[in-house]
Amino acid sequence: MKPAYCVREDPDIMSFLSRLPQETASLLTDTQLSHIKVAIGSGQYRKHKIDIRGTFPVPFYPFRIYYVLLMGRNIRNLSRQEQSITLITMLLLTLLFLVFSVALGLVIVYLLKSALGIDLLKGFSLGLWGWIKS
Repeated sequence: MKPAYCVREDPDIMSFLSRLPQETASLLTDTQLSHIKVAIGSGQYRKHKIDIRGTFPVPFYPFRIYYVLLMGRNIRNLSRQEQSITLITMLLLTLLFLVFSVALGLVIVYLLKSALGIDLLKGFSLGLWGWIKS
């Protein structure tokens, strides 16, 4: 079984504690140190539009779980595979938008035709106009 996580053995916390006077460092509790770690983070990240980080304890378990949600504009270069996935995704979304737009346009034109009483095929109706009128 793995030994329990000790926050004092974390590299960031060890670096932080080494810069404090020994008397002060010894007074800080593990809970305080874990909160300090969350507050200072690793300092290696950029600023993001959305940057949500935190931890929460797991009941009956000596560890804490951390979560990170970062969102912002991607400024790194995409790999060839990522570029092809992006292209396929954009094509599919564009095609989906066009199909939806054409379908909606056809429904609107059909409803206008029905409202004006124009009958293109004698004795045939989709029933959409009757359904909307009722």
